[in-house]
Amino acid sequence: MRKAGLIELNAVAAVAAHRNFRAAAAELGMSPSALSHAVAALERRMGVRLFNRTTRSVSVSEAGEQFLARIRPALQDIAQAMDEANESRATPAGTLRINTSEGAARQILTPVVLEFLKRFPDMRVDLVTEGRLVDIVAEGFDAGIRLAEAVPLDMVAVPCGPAQRFVVVGSPGYLEGRVSPSTPEDLHVHACIRRRLPSGALHRWEFERHGEAIAMDVHGPLTLDSHTLMIEAALAGVGLAYVADWFVAADVAAGRLVRLLDDWTPAFPGLCLYFPSGRLVPAGLRAFVDVVREVASRDGTEGGGLRRSAELPAAGGACIRDDASAG
Repeated sequence: MRKAGLIELNAVAAVAAHRNFRAAAAELGMSPSALSHAVAALERRMGVRLFNRTTRSVSVSEAGEQFLARIRPALQDIAQAMDEANESRATPAGTLRINTSEGAARQILTPVVLEFLKRFPDMRVDLVTEGRLVDIVAEGFDAGIRLAEAVPLDMVAVPCGPAQRFVVVGSPGYLEGRVSPSTPEDLHVHACIRRRLPSGALHRWEFERHGEAIAMDVHGPLTLDSHTLMIEAALAGVGLAYVADWFVAADVAAGRLVRLLDDWTPAFPGLCLYFPSGRLVPAGLRAFVDVVREVASRDGTEGGGLRRSAELPAAGGACIRDDASAG
């Protein structure tokens, strides 16, 4: 039997991690058909089925689990050896896979990602956006970018954006002839545009003032699952929306939307870049962290929003320490 190649072994590991051929192919930079053929060819040569496939799902077979348990450590060693070899290059090279939300991606794309690619032309960034919070290690990502409060406690976290806040907004047309709310309870007499979260639950509107915290369900004629669509509906006068401030800053400045209940919507810690602790950090990721820190320092947000001390292992075992406390 011809020995399996590294591409085939990586294909098996990626499919097992994603339980999906299309997502695994995207991670490896292959077409789904090429990935499927590579896995099928390996299964034929080995004489065992590594995956159970249906039209709707992919699962790892018992033989596949045993095979993966043996090859995963070897693949990790090979990846680490390649990362260490990359340290000798003048500039980092390779692909950096980052998981984030669509809103976060819009905030960091120009100041961080595009700046990083400009400085390191041999690097590629695969930025995957989705609403759900994923296990970045299990799903093959190098790092994630989420709000500080959503970052797992066992991760290294580096602030990469200013403090944020949610605000209540409405169009002048909607507010005409209506009494603007002065407390969250006043929202019960208003039409509110509700948001459905990726989990399927409805987003409760959260308020806080003078130590009093309120989380409330609102009512209205329209429920959406997108900030962008909620803003379009608010601009059209359908009702009030509860959205991230940065999404509507331009509309508020232009007078197309009016911000309400400002004293009930305090700021909270913003975005963090995060990645696993206790392992070698590839040169590309370390370079990305440097750009994140530079942008945060320039914007006056460096160190803001961290809930814990974070350490960044550097090449050769040294650590770059980032000590910060909650704001």
